[in-house]
Amino acid sequence: MIPAEVRAVVIGGGAIGRTVVEALRAGRIPGVRPVAIVDDQPLPDLGVPQLPLTEALDLADLVVECASQDVVAKHAAGILARGIDLVITSVGALADAGTEAALAAAGPGRFLLTSGAAGGLDILSAAAAQAPFTRVELTTTKLPTTLVQPWMDAETSARLAAGDQCVQVFAGGGREATRLFPRSLNLVVTLGWAVGDIDLVAVRLLGDPAATRTRHHIEADGPCGSYRFDIENLPSAENPRTSGVVPHAVLRTLAVLAGRPAGVV
Repeated sequence: MIPAEVRAVVIGGGAIGRTVVEALRAGRIPGVRPVAIVDDQPLPDLGVPQLPLTEALDLADLVVECASQDVVAKHAAGILARGIDLVITSVGALADAGTEAALAAAGPGRFLLTSGAAGGLDILSAAAAQAPFTRVELTTTKLPTTLVQPWMDAETSARLAAGDQCVQVFAGGGREATRLFPRSLNLVVTLGWAVGDIDLVAVRLLGDPAATRTRHHIEADGPCGSYRFDIENLPSAENPRTSGVVPHAVLRTLAVLAGRPAGVV
């Protein structure tokens, strides 16, 4: 039975988490009330208490993770063990087989992956339930400067930082792509879950200085048919590594969980 009021705790006070808290406080999702925000760094006043995770969980019916893959790996199973549902935005954490297995075994709380920056996942999931896909490819294009990683050599980092030419930054499997670009390729795992197999997803990551929008091109083929999606999102003004639409995808997920879906589910 859906409670009359869902008490939500948000982990992460960055671009996504702040937008979610502000929207919930404004009543965008009736019946979902933000009761705390959790972050290791001091945050500006968002109108809800900033609490340590252990204290915040005492108040929660639902937790919304908007922080990092590391937070998911460290805390998700414990949250689920308390019977608290968890919405995950740092979906790339599940590319790690150990984390994926731990969450699959945890409960009685449920974990749910928000759609984030992608579309078309509903029909891919339906088609995969009919028959497994034989090929799934994702090509993502972002500004080169957003793709610089600590593990890169000096030459690669400098080339991306200069941002003066389009370069292929990565080509390979979905799990490796997510491990190497943890803040840029969460979509890989979301897509993998939609089609039922993360290891089936082949990834190309391009850095393009002309990319005023974050572009995702998805191709999937199988016994059910062939599917092609082109998605172009404006980057978040606060964090160009993510798309501005992501917090609004989170809010839509919360509306469905609270039994108040706004349209197609």
